[in-house]
Amino acid sequence: MFRNLLRAAFAALASFACLVGAAKAADLPTIRIGVLQYGTVSWELEVMKRLGLAEREGVRFEVVPLALKDAANVALQGGAVDVIVNDWIWVARQRAEGRDFAFAPYSRAIGSVMVRPDSNIRTLADLRGQRMGVAGGALDKSWLLLRAYSRKTIGEDAAKLVKPDFGAPPLLNALMLKGELPAVLNFWHFSARLRAAGMRELLSLDQILQGLGVEGELPMVGWVFREDWATKNRPALEAFLRASAKAKQAMQESDTVWADIRSLTQAEDDATFTALKQGFRAGIPTADVARAERTARSVFRILADEGGTDLVGSATALPAGTFWRAGGR
Repeated sequence: MFRNLLRAAFAALASFACLVGAAKAADLPTIRIGVLQYGTVSWELEVMKRLGLAEREGVRFEVVPLALKDAANVALQGGAVDVIVNDWIWVARQRAEGRDFAFAPYSRAIGSVMVRPDSNIRTLADLRGQRMGVAGGALDKSWLLLRAYSRKTIGEDAAKLVKPDFGAPPLLNALMLKGELPAVLNFWHFSARLRAAGMRELLSLDQILQGLGVEGELPMVGWVFREDWATKNRPALEAFLRASAKAKQAMQESDTVWADIRSLTQAEDDATFTALKQGFRAGIPTADVARAERTARSVFRILADEGGTDLVGSATALPAGTFWRAGGR
């Protein structure tokens, strides 16, 4: 009888603790994160959620699923979400046009040039006259950087060197695996899948940047938000950014957290899962924001020369304030 009463008392205390914890969590400020469905950002957010990292830092986040990249931009501009993931080029263009968005680095993982192992392609020049799939369109940043790299290293624009086929990332991968494309410039996670399937990396973004004389790592994508919102909600935002950094640390150091989110990666086999895990880890930024911003300034000039106003709008240089600094500027 006494034992039963004791168990009931402990159960009641546990329930009360859960209710108190839930009440405390409900009192925390909430950040609405606009996330593309099935995007790799959801991997980190799931780790953050499973480990309770945001709540430990004193903030909650709510995921708002979005279908397309443009929908994320519209949702942020319209105030439907507080934060999205985008690149700093978009932020720079917005700031040049008077809109006060800011960027906090999230990942430096970006596309690479992959070739078939049976293609006998060993250098960029070997692609002359051949078809190459390109994801993201004619203004894709990786493609523009490749064009600049090609001109500098072999004296010929990649747009004239190869026959570019612009297309959706999954389609380009499928065509390459069927042998219809000898080379593909695709987003990082699609390149990782190609690597797992036996394709070979010809050029990485780091190699392209080094060939262009750019020093330092480049986090191309990051958390993007309005600066006025960030200023008003600075403690909540910086708590979220700390939680994001801790989630990345866990994903860098622990295979267990990856096992827990394996289903989200949609990896068909162990080789693909390993390639995706390695690709994500390789993309975790290690440089501080000031150094990343200096690298971005150098790359901005290259991209502006290649993409012109269609890419950067009226911006002539990386606008001040594009990169958010924790604790203020």
